[in-house]
Amino acid sequence: MFKLLTNAQVFAPQPLGLKAVLACAGKIVYIGDDVPILDSALQVETTDLQGATLVPGLIDGHTHITGGGGESGPASRVPAPFLSQFTQAGVTSVVGLLGTDDLTRNTQTLVTQAYGLRQEGLSAWCFTGGYHVPLTTLTGSARADIVNLDPVIGIGELAISDHRSSQPSLQDILTLASEAHVAGLMTGKAGLLHLHLGDGERGLDLVRKALAESELPARVFHPTHVNRNKPLFEEACALVAEQGCTVDLTAFAAAGDAAAGVPGWSAAEAILRYRKAGLPANKLTVSSDGGGCLSSFNAAGEVQSMDIGNSRTLLETMRALAAEGLGLDDMLAYFTSNVAALLRLPGKGLIAAGMDADLLVLDAEFRVQHLMARGNWHIKNGQLQKPGSFEAGQAK
Repeated sequence: MFKLLTNAQVFAPQPLGLKAVLACAGKIVYIGDDVPILDSALQVETTDLQGATLVPGLIDGHTHITGGGGESGPASRVPAPFLSQFTQAGVTSVVGLLGTDDLTRNTQTLVTQAYGLRQEGLSAWCFTGGYHVPLTTLTGSARADIVNLDPVIGIGELAISDHRSSQPSLQDILTLASEAHVAGLMTGKAGLLHLHLGDGERGLDLVRKALAESELPARVFHPTHVNRNKPLFEEACALVAEQGCTVDLTAFAAAGDAAAGVPGWSAAEAILRYRKAGLPANKLTVSSDGGGCLSSFNAAGEVQSMDIGNSRTLLETMRALAAEGLGLDDMLAYFTSNVAALLRLPGKGLIAAGMDADLLVLDAEFRVQHLMARGNWHIKNGQLQKPGSFEAGQAK
């Protein structure tokens, strides 16, 4: 069936004005000023958006699709998020990964979960590995995982500057970054080393040394959680300015570990500071850590509190930015096109003919009115149309 959206105020992410958009077979086949005239023999479903805002579906590039946690015993393992936890947050594409627990959760289950989300209508990829070296892999080699397993696009989230990491050496970082980079060259995939940053005093020192002592391009290193404390954020901004790396903010409701005396910036505040510093707009991405366990530790490494990440913080961050006067065209790329470009996700992050029909309609309060993923409605008029396989009647 053709799906025709009329009177859509399109941000692609650049503002295009009032347009008509036609989708078929999971792709955008037309976008323009005029409503296309289609043969009466065709099945066409028309939705008049009445001037509502239409943007690309959000891309959550850091999610624990098999669940995270496990840092306070087996009962602290977070369950895998349901499909609707993503779609009701405006997310149409996810990249899954492993964190602290890369033993009882592994690459096999991560790849399977990515395929499961694809079967449910989302677009899904994943990283191989986790916090620790040697990496957990499916084939025995990170490079082979990336080359031979379709959903696997890089290595991550490898932990540095964190008491939960395996304390990787510079040589470990260089070897893994090289594995990711070469696999990316062989496949056209992202080929990234996605790095979890903790609150350790070494911060981004390993990344700076790796760039100084190798020929690896800056794009291979993608540090995340860089807004978790203020000194780390300043380091990350310098890494962008001086080395050309792309850095990732986590959409914590309130970043940092206040219990440990290292308060950070919320993603919205970090974006405002990044922009004020005049740093390149295309070198910043935002993710949610959805499904992950957001733990706070004391100086002895003991868990003091726990929370669970959720993709809805992406839209909450956008709402906070709008309250500070930013327009959609100022912020959307951080959640859409920048992520798609860095992770080399074909067909994602833009509204244009030939791109995937991943479309999000927002009201004035940044609430999801409609959501289309790969050409199929998951949410219409604020109501869930397509729950996950085991969540019928549970999603709210």
